[in-house]
Amino acid sequence: MKSILKYSKAWVAGAAVVSLAACQSSAPEPAAEARAPIDVKTAAVASTTWPTTHEAGGVVRARQVAVVSAQLVAPVRELRVKAGDRVRRGQTLVVLDGRQLDALAAQATAAAAGSKLGLEAARAELAAAEAAHVLAKATYDRISGLKEKNSATAQELDQATAGLAAAGARVAAAKARVAETEAGINAATAAEQAASVSASYTTLTSPFDGIVAARHADPGSLAAPGAPLVTVEDTGGYRLEVQMDESRAHLVAVGGRADVRIDRGAGEAEGDWQQSTVAEVANIDPARHSFTVKVNLPAAEGLRSGLFGRVRVLGPSRTVLAAPRSAIVRRGQLSFAFVVDGEGSARLRMVSVGEESGGEIEVLAGLHEGDQVVLDPPASLEDGRPVRGAARATAAGEAK
Repeated sequence: MKSILKYSKAWVAGAAVVSLAACQSSAPEPAAEARAPIDVKTAAVASTTWPTTHEAGGVVRARQVAVVSAQLVAPVRELRVKAGDRVRRGQTLVVLDGRQLDALAAQATAAAAGSKLGLEAARAELAAAEAAHVLAKATYDRISGLKEKNSATAQELDQATAGLAAAGARVAAAKARVAETEAGINAATAAEQAASVSASYTTLTSPFDGIVAARHADPGSLAAPGAPLVTVEDTGGYRLEVQMDESRAHLVAVGGRADVRIDRGAGEAEGDWQQSTVAEVANIDPARHSFTVKVNLPAAEGLRSGLFGRVRVLGPSRTVLAAPRSAIVRRGQLSFAFVVDGEGSARLRMVSVGEESGGEIEVLAGLHEGDQVVLDPPASLEDGRPVRGAARATAAGEAK
């Protein structure tokens, strides 16, 4: 009995301690010290009219690209450039083995020289034939005159006539030989020029100032017509080439406006949109239901082929809810905005945003028209902090 009584007293004492602790924990905390308001600038969220925009991704390409290749089959003797080298117009890029072509050129030169000597011999032969013809003509005239006086026989006249005809034939043959030799000289000269031109194909030069984008061969390789050896890009201008769906064909035209933005790669800040113009619009590919658009890129440092970029074209106008871009606070992948409530305090709201235009950003959710948002919120601003210098939200805004 004593043990039961002792246990009951212990339980009552423990219950009293728990009750006392509960009373102490539920006691009201002292009122927090009032925080001083922060000076801020605000602006109202409002509906506005924006044009519809459509974006497409593409790759940066040089406006001029030359794929240097050989026009004949020959081993590559020298490759004087490598990828990344800057070259000038007319600079030697590749030298082919031209020993065989040099031999052919020398042979053609010798043939041309021989033809010229042959022409001299043919002309001398013609001169001799013409002299013989003059003599035969004089003999014929003399015999013919004597025959009329019956001082020469018919046989003598026949011999003189035959001699004149033979001399004339020799003159005609000599003239033909001269013409043939002259034609041979022309052919030999043309062959010499062709051999010289072919020999010039062994030295490949840059067609313009630019940069070597790629080297496709090494010394010792066999060059063939059409096989690329070196690719040279003109660094004087670049374009962004994108593929667009056929449904966007009415939005682009040569000379029309297009905004571009280039992705500089990992670790570099994304560039701003820049206004540009459409340079080329290809026909629609019926198999892919798309077409290629080339947009001129403004001159800028660091541009090179292969960079990724985006093109934005304008479409029909639409009404959107927009807020100043400076009112949006980025925290990781989320967006927030401080909205001034009816009590003059800044309330942090999560918002969903869309496209940007002219310093404003489209608000998809989280804000209502008429809301007063804090511009460039200071780092010390937190949810519920009183603010000063900002118009309070209207009742209509609170109701929304």
